[in-house]
Amino acid sequence: MTDTTETRTPDSRPTGGLSAQYQPGEVEQRRYETWVSAGYFTADPASDKPAFSIVIPPPNVTGSLHVGHALDHTIQDALSRLKRMQGFEVLWLPGMDHAGIATQNVVERQLAAQQLSRHDLGREKFVEKVWEWKAESGGAILGQMRRLGDSVDWSRERFTMDEGLSRAVQTIFKRLYDDSLIYRANRIINWCPRCLTALSDIEVEHTDDEGELVSIRYGDGPDAIVVATTRAETMLGDTAVAVHPDDERYRHLVGTEVELPLTGRRIPIVADEHVDPSFGTGAVKVTPAHDPNDFEIGQRHNLPSITIMDERAVVTVPGPFQGLDRYEARPAIVDALREQGRIVAEKRPYLHSVGHCSRCKTTVEPRLSLQWFVNTGPLAKAAGDAVRDGRVAIEPAELSKRYFAWVDNMHDWCISRQLWWGHRIPVWYGPAGEVVCVGPDEQPPTGEGWHQDEDVLDTWFSSALWPFSTMGWPEQTAELAKFYPTSVLVTGYDILFFWVARMMMFGLYAMDDVQPFEVVNLHGMVRDGHGKKMSKSYGNVVDPLDWIERYGADATRFTLARGANPGSDVPISEEWCQGSRNFCNKLWNATRFALMNGATVEGPLPEPSELSAIDKWILSRLQHVIGEVNEQFATYEYAKVCDTLYHFAWDDVCDWYLELSKPVLAEGSATTQRVLGHVLDELLRLLHPVIPFVTEELWIALTGGETVVRASWPSVDKELIDDGAEEELAALQKVVTEVRRFRSDQGLKPTQRVTAALTGLGNVGIDTHEPLIRSLARLDRPDDSFTATATLAIAGAITVDLDTRGTIDVAAERARLTKDKAAAEKEAAQCRAKLGNESFIGKAPEQVVAKIKDRLATAEADLARIDSALSALATA
Repeated sequence: MTDTTETRTPDSRPTGGLSAQYQPGEVEQRRYETWVSAGYFTADPASDKPAFSIVIPPPNVTGSLHVGHALDHTIQDALSRLKRMQGFEVLWLPGMDHAGIATQNVVERQLAAQQLSRHDLGREKFVEKVWEWKAESGGAILGQMRRLGDSVDWSRERFTMDEGLSRAVQTIFKRLYDDSLIYRANRIINWCPRCLTALSDIEVEHTDDEGELVSIRYGDGPDAIVVATTRAETMLGDTAVAVHPDDERYRHLVGTEVELPLTGRRIPIVADEHVDPSFGTGAVKVTPAHDPNDFEIGQRHNLPSITIMDERAVVTVPGPFQGLDRYEARPAIVDALREQGRIVAEKRPYLHSVGHCSRCKTTVEPRLSLQWFVNTGPLAKAAGDAVRDGRVAIEPAELSKRYFAWVDNMHDWCISRQLWWGHRIPVWYGPAGEVVCVGPDEQPPTGEGWHQDEDVLDTWFSSALWPFSTMGWPEQTAELAKFYPTSVLVTGYDILFFWVARMMMFGLYAMDDVQPFEVVNLHGMVRDGHGKKMSKSYGNVVDPLDWIERYGADATRFTLARGANPGSDVPISEEWCQGSRNFCNKLWNATRFALMNGATVEGPLPEPSELSAIDKWILSRLQHVIGEVNEQFATYEYAKVCDTLYHFAWDDVCDWYLELSKPVLAEGSATTQRVLGHVLDELLRLLHPVIPFVTEELWIALTGGETVVRASWPSVDKELIDDGAEEELAALQKVVTEVRRFRSDQGLKPTQRVTAALTGLGNVGIDTHEPLIRSLARLDRPDDSFTATATLAIAGAITVDLDTRGTIDVAAERARLTKDKAAAEKEAAQCRAKLGNESFIGKAPEQVVAKIKDRLATAEADLARIDSALSALATA
């Protein structure tokens, strides 16, 4: 189609103040600050409108806007803007997480540059330093959220360490403690020897690392038993060897003892169903203080737990290995065992899963430690029940299986961290062993010998309270009454377990069995255009701020949303972002063209009797699009929303309606001017949730209104649905499209005119559109010299006879098409041969067979097209 920008219109015609080209950088900041200062995003709990609230996954105070945030926030913003336009009172509350380990590491690195450590400052001074850093440098991501266009209520910004949220943390800790749902015990936890703290599961990243698998013989003679391990250094803490109770090989040894090499200690051989008899030798060493599974075996068999390393992973066992780091001790112990002839086998390299601290990448050390835990049993059951009984819906529903797999098998949660930055555990210890948990309105015990627990709480503990603590809980506030439970939680499926489940547990517990949200809308991870995971090592990481700078926030948002199918990973590429920018430019140019041609929103729409078939068609198409978009938003099908609106805007409005309407617009048709104004008004409203900046600028220019943010959402007008007009225009489009396809196949230039005779237009009721068809298809009327050299039969009712003499090199075109036909025939033959091979069909994966079938269908379609083109050519 001819781009609307190619139409020359006198510069004197009004453009609503729109510049010749769209400049995102000039528009975005100006518009955003106007929205915020006008209070468009500020929620009113006293409003009588229905409530819609959405909880933002609080970004780390140390963080910056990465592509995952950009996707997450684009979706949340689209829902928030949609609901405002639909008449809801919307609360989208912003804030940040204090990010215990990450933030402490940042400040510790700054101190290290000054040759200082936190211990040089002491706890109180160090925490002051962190608050100073937070005030000066923390929260850069909040400014970046503005760049993206987040329509959050900045007047209600919260921070997980602010006074109100700290009160909420202390309140729920006290309640859980009093209900025996928080306890202190020695358990195996994830320990970072570099950060010197326990870690939650979410703070451990597992990778397949190369190591070694060493098989060691324990004992001698017929009663000897061989175990295999990737961590030979932990054998110093072995307190048993375990075998499966049904393993005939070792049944005679169960209940006996064997000497532990290098130590002289004798340890029992026990039977435990945890052991996999098919793995390795079927016998495993048991080190209860340094392995979570071994700890469980130890509990079942009353085995002692021997800690062999200190907090920095240095061996503490007296003897030749004392003082060695774990990586120094490992080869030293293997060498000592080899000297005694106890190494039965060694496998190097051996690939196995290894946990690393997500902050510093140090290998995590499972370690028996005295820590605070949440008894998750009853809390997790309540969280599972809320989804099972329908109070909370997980979208897409198939991901609920992952949720149940977690909450139905949840271990108790280690909540204590050996840090200084965070919510300090509100427990005091007395000189005689007293333990007192203190609530927010209680005075801690004083006197000689009393001291507070040194640890702080896991960051996820406070973020689990986010949906209600940010609204003022434990006070019964107007915000809680209006906006809790929240409507939708939008987040990635990767934190379904670690954050979503914990919010469910704490929300149901604290809010008297009322769930924290009604819908959990899960999206996938952002990947590159080839579906590959983004990684610095791959060189494919996208910085959304870079895209915003180059292509604009709207283009970045549209690219992300257009790839967001429920629960699926989201592929994006720079090429697609460029396409999204072009789409924004298309809207800009179309609106300028409309304004310069008198498009208006003033007054009611003309009566149907006054409308042309073309006007009726576009209004009817608009009603279908409104209905489709409403349904797609309701089912969280953001990709479909974008696709539907993209094709309506680009294809129906710009490529067809504007082109078809140019003749009557040039004549000043008030009817078409009003229809065009209405269609663009509604289209810009429909697009606003996803691309807010360009739609705001264009809508105000078009309508003269205050803001599209507060404009009403379009509704379907069934009286404007006209099946007859849609059939009529579909027939017109079919003719133009087929002629254009023929012209393209023949290598004709778009501007080159061809003489043609059109017959049968009246058969499908489009004879009155013949001038338009000729204009759009570049067809001249025949004269006395007309000779048909090619014929197109369209839909069996219309014939287009064309005189192509002098417009194409027939011989060259026939040669080209013949060559293409041979290639298509070869491709089809190869595909048929594979599909006819029973051996191939029986062994090949389904997706491979499907791909071959697709290739065959494409080849057959090419053959039909080429045969049609050849038959249409005149004889050379």
